[in-house]
Parts: sequence; C-alpha cells; structure tokens
Amino acid sequence: MISRLRIAAVAIGLAATAGLAAYASSEEPSGGSAALQTGAQAPNFTGINNWLNSPPLDLKQLHGKVVLVDFWTFDCINCAHTIPHVKELDARYRDKGLVVVGVHTPEYSFEHDTGNLKKAIRQYGITYPVAQDNGYATWNAYGNQYWPAEYLIDQNGKLVYTHFGEGDYAQTEQKIRDLLGIQGKQG
Repeated sequence: MISRLRIAAVAIGLAATAGLAAYASSEEPSGGSAALQTGAQAPNFTGINNWLNSPPLDLKQLHGKVVLVDFWTFDCINCAHTIPHVKELDARYRDKGLVVVGVHTPEYSFEHDTGNLKKAIRQYGITYPVAQDNGYATWNAYGNQYWPAEYLIDQNGKLVYTHFGEGDYAQTEQKIRDLLGIQGKQG
C-alpha cells in the first residue's frame, strides 16, 4: 500500500510540474534573454498588442528625448506603489524632454484583457503612453525579470540607468535631471 501511495504522489507531482511548465511557457517570460546592460543600445518596443494614450511609439522617433521605460502590471502592489512617482516624473519633466512609456506586461490571465487594462489606466490616472506587451516580446528584448522595473534611456538610445522594485525615487529623478541638463534643487 505504501509503495502505491508513493507512486501516486510521484505521478501527481510530475503531472503538476508538467502543468506548471506548460502554463509558464504560455504566459510567463522566457527568462532566456540576458539582462540589458548599461551602455547598450536599448531595444525597440516589439510585439506590442495595443498602444494606449498614444499612437505606436518607436525609439528611433524618440531620438533626442530621454525615455523612461517602466515595466508594470496593474495587479502588482509594488507597481501600484510606484505609479504615483512615475506619474510625477512624467508631469514634471514631459515638457523638458522626458518621455515616459509604461510597458504593461501581465502576470495573470485577467491582466491580458485590454478592457481591464484600460480600466486600470483610468483608475490610476495614467496619461503617459502605455504599451500592452501580452506576449512578453518587449519584456524579453530588455531581458527584464521584475515588476516594477525602470529603464532610463538617453537621447542617443543607450541605456544609462536601471532600477527594480520600489524606492530610490530621488536617485531616479536625479538621473533624469542630469540627462536633461537641469540644474538646481529637485522637485
């Protein structure tokens, strides 16, 4: 009897592992991409399902601008905590040469729904461009692994700064100010 129970437990474990692997391969990032390194040319937005708050953007057309790429998903509590700071950066520096692009890469199946994403954008009061990256194409191009994640790109399209998770808001803002050539006190 014990050996049958062990066999059953192993079979259930293998079936669960296979099921999780199938789920992961269909909905999760590949993890095979190397993380984008500081100084590297930033990859373009690729595989975007929809653009919200903006027509489609291309990094080539943003040449000469400082670009903050913010990877987020609307049901992530850490993302919810960072959104006010990202919105503040957008409001403060948009007219000075900063372009904020939120790349919404969903973690859960309900986050793939464009209607749900539009509702979240309204709820959070996001006015900057949002790229819906349901297939993880842009996420994988950046080698990203985190929500939230910020990638700061200079006027020549090179990655100059990254930050993962919450916090370091003043440091991120100072990097933006440095790239924009803004002197003096923050805020």
